[in-house]
Amino acid sequence: MSAPSSRTPLRVCFVCTGNICRSPMAESVFRARVEEAGLGGLVVADSAGTGSWHEGDGADHRTVAVLRAAGYGHEHIARQFQPEWFAGLDLVIALDSGHLRDLRRMAPTPEDAAKVRLLRSYDPTAEDADGRGPDVPDPYYGDMGGFEECLQMCEAAADGLLDAVRDALGEPAPAP
Repeated sequence: MSAPSSRTPLRVCFVCTGNICRSPMAESVFRARVEEAGLGGLVVADSAGTGSWHEGDGADHRTVAVLRAAGYGHEHIARQFQPEWFAGLDLVIALDSGHLRDLRRMAPTPEDAAKVRLLRSYDPTAEDADGRGPDVPDPYYGDMGGFEECLQMCEAAADGLLDAVRDALGEPAPAP
């Protein structure tokens, strides 16, 4: 990830399947971390889906409930990721390996494909902690427990992602 010019904020887009569960949750968590770090004017976060099934819809009611219960703000309208967006993005965060593969295939250039990373790659304990591997599982067909687990995974990766963004911006880490 290269640092944006001094005038342009660093742009991050989180991507899942339909943009109503995982990616809006990751976006909300990351936006909160960015604001807490005082980087709000330097980082823009949004989200999208690889498919158009829910385009124009709000987030799943279970996503909204889990975010609200954890104290996160949330406004969202689902949309489908478009290949031409790569040019304006610095980092594209896939929520699972299928999204990673799909996004890299749709990238117009090798440089664009290199912008795509898995969210849990920013959580150094991800595979050790739960044995689930690098993916954030899709909670859509399950119960609230899946949405709560998704939130925990997003929160666990958010600090590592924030550190990577800070590095790209040339911003110092906070004092311990």
